[in-house]
Amino acid sequence: MKDFILVINSGSSSLKFAVLAEQGQTVILEGLADRLGSKDASISFKFDQTKETQTLTLGSHQGALSSIKAWFDQHPEIAANLSGIGHRVVHGGETFNQSVLIDELVINAIEECASLAPLHNPANVKGIKACQSLFPDLVQVAVFDTAFHQTLDQVQYLYPIPMAFYRDQTIRKYGFHGTSYRYISQALGQVDAKSLQQGVIVAHLGNGASVCAIQNGLSLDTSMGLTPLDGLMMGTRSGSIDPMILGFMAKSEGKSLDECLSILNKESGLLGISELSNDCRTLEEAMKAGDERAKLALEMFCQRTAKHIASLATSLDSIEHLVFTGGIGENSVYVRQKICQSLGILGIQLDQAANANLVRGQTSDISKTDGNVSVWVIPTNEELMIALDTINLIQA
Repeated sequence: MKDFILVINSGSSSLKFAVLAEQGQTVILEGLADRLGSKDASISFKFDQTKETQTLTLGSHQGALSSIKAWFDQHPEIAANLSGIGHRVVHGGETFNQSVLIDELVINAIEECASLAPLHNPANVKGIKACQSLFPDLVQVAVFDTAFHQTLDQVQYLYPIPMAFYRDQTIRKYGFHGTSYRYISQALGQVDAKSLQQGVIVAHLGNGASVCAIQNGLSLDTSMGLTPLDGLMMGTRSGSIDPMILGFMAKSEGKSLDECLSILNKESGLLGISELSNDCRTLEEAMKAGDERAKLALEMFCQRTAKHIASLATSLDSIEHLVFTGGIGENSVYVRQKICQSLGILGIQLDQAANANLVRGQTSDISKTDGNVSVWVIPTNEELMIALDTINLIQA
C-alpha cells in the first residue's frame, strides 16, 4: 500500500520538505531549499544518513520543487510509494476550520486570505501550484496554521475597534502555530489522558513565539492575533506594543508605515534589544560572558512570555498543565526556568534538576511532585500532523 506523504512548508524565501512513511512515524527524506529568489539559492537533501547540497540554478519555488521531482526520478522506489502531498498553509481566515483537499476553489480562497498573510500565503500558493504541475497524479491537502483557533469565542477574537472593520474586512484575532498546538494537545493526552479534559497552556517558543490556552482539547485563546506580529516578544518581532508607537516612529524618523512595520517585524524583539542576535543560544552565551544587553533581552522575553501565560490562564476553568515546545521551549534550560520563576502565583513549581537534565527530543515532566501544575517539555511535530491529515483525507 502506498503510504508515503510528501510534506511541503513553502515560505517566502525558503521551502522545507520531508517524506514521511508508516502513518507519519518514519522520516524517509528531509531537506531545505534556502535563499529562494537570490543568486545564492541552494537545496539540501538528507536521505539514508547522508546529506547532499546543490546549487539551485532556478532559485524559485518552482525551481526548488523541480529539484525535488528530479530527486524522486533518481529514487523511483520512493516515488512509487508516494500517495499524496500535504502543504502547510499559514492563513485560512474564517473560511477553513480544518484541513481540506486542494482544488481550484481552495486555492482561490487561500489567495483571498493573502492580505492577512502577505509574506506567507502567496508563497504557500506557489508551492501548491508547482506541485500540481510536477506531481499531477498526487492528491494534495492544505493544513492551516489558523484552523485550530477557529474555536475561539467572539469575546476572545474580536478587537475593541468599530465592528465595521470585522464585518467588512474580517479584522479579528486568528492565531497561529495551530498545527503545533494540535499535535501537543494530542501528545500530552498520550502521556496523561486526563489532560484532554483539563486546562492546558502551551508555550511554542522559537524565533516566532506564541502561547495558547487549551481546554478539553480546544483552543480558547492565543497570543498571536490578526498577524503573527502580535503577542510575545520574539526573535525579530516586537510582539504587543502601544499602537501609538508607530505614529511616533513615523513622525520622528520620517518613515513610511511599511518601513515602521518592517522594523517591528524584522528588527525588533531579541535582536532589537540586544543589538546582537535574534538567536537565543547566542544571547545566552553572551549573557554568560557578561553582556548586559543580551541579559536584558532574555529577561524581557521571559517576563513577557510569563505575563501572557498568566493572562491566558484567565480563559481556562483551571490550569493543570504547562507545556514548553518549539526550538527555544524545547532546548533552553534558562528560559524555562526564568519563565516558571515568574509563575509561582499560578502554582507552577519547576524541578530544577529535571529541567537541567532532561533528554532532548523526548517528552519530559519537569515539575515538582508537590506542584499544582504539571510542567512538560514536549517536542512538537507539525510534519507528522500534516502527514496524518493528508492520509486521513485521502482515505476518507
